[in-house]
Amino acid sequence: MTHHHDLASPSVPDGLAVVVVAAGSGTRLGYGMPKALVPVAGRPLLEHALATVREALPEAALLVTVPAGDTELTAVAAGCGAHAVTGGATRAQSVARALAALPPGATRVLVHDAARCLTPPAVFERVVAALQDGAEAVVPVVEVTDTVREVDSGGCSTGTVDRAGLRAVQTPQGFDRALLERVNEAAGLLPDRGAEDPAGITDDASLVERFAPEHPVVLVAGDVESFKITRPLDLLLAGAVVDSRG
Repeated sequence: MTHHHDLASPSVPDGLAVVVVAAGSGTRLGYGMPKALVPVAGRPLLEHALATVREALPEAALLVTVPAGDTELTAVAAGCGAHAVTGGATRAQSVARALAALPPGATRVLVHDAARCLTPPAVFERVVAALQDGAEAVVPVVEVTDTVREVDSGGCSTGTVDRAGLRAVQTPQGFDRALLERVNEAAGLLPDRGAEDPAGITDDASLVERFAPEHPVVLVAGDVESFKITRPLDLLLAGAVVDSRG
């Protein structure tokens, strides 16, 4: 049984739905509250994230995964026209629960981390354009600018990794709904199965690469402002970005 809040099924005029993952605890931010409730420039992080989605994709059905027993994030979601779904113990399990709660008319789904609350609308538009062009799995990425070293099991350097062939992965990640449901089922992530997340799976595109490798993952340009808010320093940067946008 899928646990979700009693809200009317959203309409999906263009077949597009967006799942915003907001069930994380946010312990590294030190606020003692779910990460998506932490204030950024005076407004909950989730509110910023949902406002961006609405600006970019005003017609999309919008679902938000929230922690069990939540009321505050559910209220934020409702205020933005989104529908709250109780998440699972992990991010992957939360996404699976949201997939089970999608309206029947959704044929394409974007999965977005609320912690990337300042993602510019253009990134959403690029992901959707790739789906419209026939891609079934789409990921926004940015170049890696740091020098990266590989280390052995003892923590000793084994040399510098050529960053020309590396990309940092962001969200929203876009998918054909049937494909994303199929790889979630193959991974044992359907709601209430009690299965653990597959090892080495860090995002939704990883599921496609593992369980449906015949479907290529298409890369589009991400944005430096799509950074993930994880630590207190990220909050300072986010506040500066909001101020710069006026």
